[in-house]
Amino acid sequence: MKTETDDFQSARQQPLPDPPRFGCDAKDALFLDFDGTLVDIAHHPDAIEVAIGLPKLLEDLTGSLDGKLAIVSGRSLADLERHLGQLDIAMAGSHGGEFRPAGTSEIQSLADPLPRDIVSALEAISERHGGLLVEPKPFSAAIHFRNQPHAEADVVARARDLAEQAGLKLTKGKMVAELAMPGSDKGSAVARFMDSTTFSGSQPVFVGDDITDEDAFTTVLDFKGGGVLVGPERKTAARWRLPGVAHVHDWLKAILQ
Repeated sequence: MKTETDDFQSARQQPLPDPPRFGCDAKDALFLDFDGTLVDIAHHPDAIEVAIGLPKLLEDLTGSLDGKLAIVSGRSLADLERHLGQLDIAMAGSHGGEFRPAGTSEIQSLADPLPRDIVSALEAISERHGGLLVEPKPFSAAIHFRNQPHAEADVVARARDLAEQAGLKLTKGKMVAELAMPGSDKGSAVARFMDSTTFSGSQPVFVGDDITDEDAFTTVLDFKGGGVLVGPERKTAARWRLPGVAHVHDWLKAILQ
């Protein structure tokens, strides 16, 4: 069983070029990660700072793209709304476990809920290292070791054991390990959106920064699209790259000009 997104299909040689001008073609569709893409990563998930104009920018982009925009995040939908407000845009949360089309408040599930004992097991690992942050979500759970990077090897090894025992997917992100139910990944969420009437026949671009975004980078290739990696260069299935969050905002704003 594959438990980590360590190798990527269609991995490309670096350096990656800047993404092209977007939004000029009526077939363009845009998928956006949240942490590390629309907001800078913080020491704690609740400590992020959302730019004042970001919610309006996202709504304006949705209108400009005829609804073909979606946020696809590891955060739960409730957590995204807590930071962005109630926006009428498509969203997938919990790495694709939660799915909500635009124009509705109905949340659809792409995976079974994560068993409570998995969260308890991660909490036990947390206690071994003096209390790491465990972040339960409906279809996954993450354990963060940003404040104790020396704990990484033990945390990841124990999380891998849990994944193998419970048939879960383990993904390593930036100073975090996450266990998710099968079917709960960003690639599955993108494919679900692409099967919908709004996105059908479009050419998708996915913008993301982390290892957890590689499933989506690979999926958009199947629809003749491409990924935009945010941050430092690394092995990736993305076709283009932007240096950081501020550059993503500038690129998005240019779509409306």
